[in-house]
Amino acid sequence: MIKNLALVFIGGGAGSSLRFLLTHYLNKAPNAIPYGTLIANISGSLLIGIILGVAIKNDLLTSNTTIFLAMGFCGGYTTFSTFAYENQVFLKNGDFSLFALYTLGSIALGVAAVFLGLWVARLF
Repeated sequence: MIKNLALVFIGGGAGSSLRFLLTHYLNKAPNAIPYGTLIANISGSLLIGIILGVAIKNDLLTSNTTIFLAMGFCGGYTTFSTFAYENQVFLKNGDFSLFALYTLGSIALGVAAVFLGLWVARLF
């Protein structure tokens, strides 16, 4: 249990750090889609699809590696709380079209990215 917790902690720190850099450099424009968060969430969805697809398909990844990458890194890299906050800002500012575009686009692209990741994992 302690070992798994350490793997999630270290992976989550790495993922969170990468997400911080993305949002720091890409979420600059006010009243615009926060592209850093969007990229982190969609690429993280793709990555978790690949990781779990490879782990399930042929036992290519150890359980420790899967925990580190899927729960740790992807868990820290993607962010539902920031996504929710950004949508709250859109609603507060009356940007209903950006709210709808960002919310629906994020969900649709995120789910599609997981499916794409699972498909890509079949190639391994």
